[in-house]
Amino acid sequence: MKIDPNKTWRKVEDRLKRETNPKVRHNLEVVLRHMKAEALGDLDGLLETISPIDTSYDAYGSDDPIYSPKSKDDVRKFYEAFIASGATRLEFDIDRLVADEDCVLTEGVMKIAYPGATLIAMGHAVDDPDAYYLFEARMATLWPFGEDGLAKGEDTYTGGDGFAGIGDRKLRPEDLGELDEAALKAS
Repeated sequence: MKIDPNKTWRKVEDRLKRETNPKVRHNLEVVLRHMKAEALGDLDGLLETISPIDTSYDAYGSDDPIYSPKSKDDVRKFYEAFIASGATRLEFDIDRLVADEDCVLTEGVMKIAYPGATLIAMGHAVDDPDAYYLFEARMATLWPFGEDGLAKGEDTYTGGDGFAGIGDRKLRPEDLGELDEAALKAS
């Protein structure tokens, strides 16, 4: 059940090595910066990748409006809450990446280490508020881009409920992978 946060951006970095279209390269670079800022819990870094124009997140598969902010101010609140939740230890193991001049698609298995205390606050039954528990679900994220060269948001599609049975997926401390500091600085 090990979470390797560095897997999150490997497919994007691999595509960047061979992409020649300048606009597609730019879009991939923005997604890469966003992923790394998210892993670091860097609110300003995250917001630098999001356009203030027509910003919209849509989390298809969730009825909770907190996951679908509709303005840059709401996106800020969303990421403030995400960072405060302590759930920034994640791995997005991308197996499909499609990129063009208007949009990037990332699809794969999302793993998130949720703190027990956060899960309890969300109403999930866990036996240890100090432990981490594994959220796991297949996810596709569409990253539409605006004329300003920034992501207009994220449209996510999640297959299944990653919270179902989460109390049975307690992570050991060694399951929480470390960030590769050199890789984080390499973009």
